[in-house]
Amino acid sequence: MPPEALLEWYVELGADEAIGEGATDWFATAAAAAAAPVAPAAPADAGGTAAAPAVSAPVSAPSIVQARPQPAPSGAVPATDGAARAARSLTDLRAALEGLEGFALKVTATNLVFGEGVEAPDVMFIGEAPGADEDRQGRPFVGASGRLLDRMMQSIGLDRTENAYITNILPWRPPGNREPTAAEIAVCLPFIRRHIALVRPRVVVPVGGTAAKTLLDQRQGIMRLRGRRFEFTDPDLEQPLPAVPLFHPAFLLRSAGQKALAWRDLLTIKQIIQ
Repeated sequence: MPPEALLEWYVELGADEAIGEGATDWFATAAAAAAAPVAPAAPADAGGTAAAPAVSAPVSAPSIVQARPQPAPSGAVPATDGAARAARSLTDLRAALEGLEGFALKVTATNLVFGEGVEAPDVMFIGEAPGADEDRQGRPFVGASGRLLDRMMQSIGLDRTENAYITNILPWRPPGNREPTAAEIAVCLPFIRRHIALVRPRVVVPVGGTAAKTLLDQRQGIMRLRGRRFEFTDPDLEQPLPAVPLFHPAFLLRSAGQKALAWRDLLTIKQIIQ
């Protein structure tokens, strides 16, 4: 297999970054372990009891690249509600996220992906988490699914530079693009709720099932939630905001037959903002 094709295959599997400067010869490691001397069984004493076996000195394995700093245990999640509520601007909120300690995703992600767009927009689109392209660039929805989302927005007169805002529930990419855990969502939820209150959109659009269920406190999947009008409420908002869940563009890239439903949902959003 050509090296370029092998690298593309690794990226598709989620192995899109190196953790060391040099390669590790795992065959040499295995050979060293196999060659380790085994202590012979100790003979039994006069009473028939086997003596304690002699312990051989450990065999030094070949050096391995230095590991990344270990994050806090999964059960030790930081309390974030107070830090989020204390933010008085988007700049404050970003600083609070950058200063968050003890959160494992900060260790594995490359960049904080905060948000992009204008304040007081017509629509605020909120996805699940950054992908590989977003993690590298530090911007939300910039890969293939982001380009599709841009076209979807343009079809109803929206643009992230003029009248829309885009962000995610999680501002850091989960390794390998896996789904966020319940603990990770719980840490980030106060921040995204404060994010909505500071941006002050006219309509909230959760993009994808995870975002819809998290923001609207629903248990149904996106197939049942999409296109329906809900209300997003928060103590920091003067009144509830209309919310319309939308298929994630990544899903539409895999399931082109659902684009007709997505277009219908976009028209629902357009009717609300008009």
